[in-house]
Amino acid sequence: MSPAALDTVLGKLARQQDPNVLVGFDHADDAGVYQLTPEQALVQTVDFFTPIVDDPYTFGQIAATNALSDVYAMGGRPLTSLALVCFPEKGDLEILERILAGGLSKMMEAGCTVIGGHSIRDDETKFGYSVTGVVHPKKVLANHGARPGDALIFTKALGTGVISTAIKKGVAEQEWIDAAVRSMTTLNKTAAELIARANDQRRTTNDKSPIHALTDITGFGLIGHAREMALASNVSLRLFSSNLAILPGALECVRAGHIPGGLNANREFAECLVSYEAEIAEDLKTLLFDPQTAGGLFISIAPNDCEKLVLDLNEQGIPALKIGDVAEAIKPLIRVM
Repeated sequence: MSPAALDTVLGKLARQQDPNVLVGFDHADDAGVYQLTPEQALVQTVDFFTPIVDDPYTFGQIAATNALSDVYAMGGRPLTSLALVCFPEKGDLEILERILAGGLSKMMEAGCTVIGGHSIRDDETKFGYSVTGVVHPKKVLANHGARPGDALIFTKALGTGVISTAIKKGVAEQEWIDAAVRSMTTLNKTAAELIARANDQRRTTNDKSPIHALTDITGFGLIGHAREMALASNVSLRLFSSNLAILPGALECVRAGHIPGGLNANREFAECLVSYEAEIAEDLKTLLFDPQTAGGLFISIAPNDCEKLVLDLNEQGIPALKIGDVAEAIKPLIRVM
């Protein structure tokens, strides 16, 4: 669904009152968090979608990576998952087996046990997971809490949406496909562990946690999820366009018109909150709204801790970069420099 439609519907729903709900859907966060004991809370999320690559095994891997990401974005550790399958009644069962095997491979890599699932007949294949994780209630990370002066880090490159569209059209170059698939099948597990370590190191010295807000960049694109963080935190953001990592072929896909429908919906919903304060090419502006699959983590961190975390991430092969900073709440909400 488009962010505008979802925003309209959710805005009309009554809010249940439960003191154990640490994170609900008030701030459009990545997952729900429910406290069980003073030492443990559940993290719950669900995600599924249609194939975005041709190979069934790879599609399963991408779907699992994408579903797991929301648990990592809350500071959680995934424990169990349930597979969600929509498949044609007379479909090739070998294809379904490959999808499930691909998903299982990533769940095993994450240390997350698949304990069941649900399937329905559908003319169009869809696949994903409901994932349950755990987190200490005092270590929950959310998309609200960014503070003026914070640095903004992003851990992956942009462009999976437009490249996936080119793949569906059969016009993507192999180099583009390979790079996009590598990105979409890379778990955010290591990045999340390094983020948790940065916080834990500070806690051992009774200092304040340096990570103030965290989300992952997925279907609403960089601008869409940056908008959610800014609104939830009552701040504004500056994004440095020259610092953005971009997948090979992504800008070429934009220029060739390989635009997913979700991109246009994202742009229509959020661009009114954006100002461009530099000479930025139109193709790059467009890419800022590209819906990502299994996208990277978007981190708001105390400025003095930014450089070390980026270096730690880079040492593990994660292409993290500082891509902006946080300012007081002013209009426009997001300034692209």
